[in-house]
Amino acid sequence: MLHVRLIVPPELRGAVDAVIADTAHEVTNLVVHPGAGVSPAGDVVLFDVDRTEASDLLERLEAVGLGESGSISAEHLDLRIDGRSSREEDFGGEDDAVVWEEVEARTSDEVRLSATFLTFMSIATMIAAVGVVIDQPILIVGAMVVGPEFGPLAAIAVGIVRRRPRIAWRSVMTLLTGFAFAIVVTIAFGAILRSVGVFRGNPFVEAHPSTEFIWSPDALSWIVAFLAGIAGILSLTSAKSGALIGVLISVTTIPAAAAIAVAVSVGAWEEAGPATLQLLINLTSIVVAGSLTLTVQLAAQRMSRTRQRTRMQS
Repeated sequence: MLHVRLIVPPELRGAVDAVIADTAHEVTNLVVHPGAGVSPAGDVVLFDVDRTEASDLLERLEAVGLGESGSISAEHLDLRIDGRSSREEDFGGEDDAVVWEEVEARTSDEVRLSATFLTFMSIATMIAAVGVVIDQPILIVGAMVVGPEFGPLAAIAVGIVRRRPRIAWRSVMTLLTGFAFAIVVTIAFGAILRSVGVFRGNPFVEAHPSTEFIWSPDALSWIVAFLAGIAGILSLTSAKSGALIGVLISVTTIPAAAAIAVAVSVGAWEEAGPATLQLLINLTSIVVAGSLTLTVQLAAQRMSRTRQRTRMQS
């Protein structure tokens, strides 16, 4: 359930009322404060709406120009007690509903390249580099959690499916810049530790039973990343976000970047190549899986709307 707040200019009040009236069966707790809006000026309209209908309603409100000349905002309701809040719903219900405006707003925040993003990428890659050198999987897991790379990956998928080329392109550039910067910083980090005797020689000449999978790509690398991409997108688009940490631990993007940096710094090109392939496999698989998942969700939502409108007309 979403709580929606609109600021409606006088010239759009009729169009907005018509949109809300068309979804009156799903809009509840409707409150209007005439002239309460100051900036922008207009009537303040408050109501609650099921997630299953929210995306269609918000899209129609944007279509009448409210997003440009007025204001639209929404937030999740953690608790609502009334006669409709306890009703039984069809299979899936709000858990499966996708509010596309919310998804696009989340991913739009991920396309901006920032000092914070580069810092997190660098810290995560340096932690993973230490894990690679000493063959310590705990550090690898920690680096996966710290890494912020899933945001731009999800934004690429959203940009592809929703036909937002600007979002997709900016996300690609943010991701490439972030990985390139993190690898360069980690190479310098390794050189400093090697110069003071903390790192010694070529770590790849020793056995790495716990971390060798990072620079040893195989079919399972693609499968795990593909499944993680599906889970990550579902976590992003639904009300279920608890799985996202598990997704970040399931893939080896940051550790692969760390392995590249360590290999380059010691001239271990036989390991640098496979680590680069591992990184590309993971990035590609996540984007492909995310795009396919979003496509299926979009098609399913359209079919659900069509069935519902057919039932209402019959």
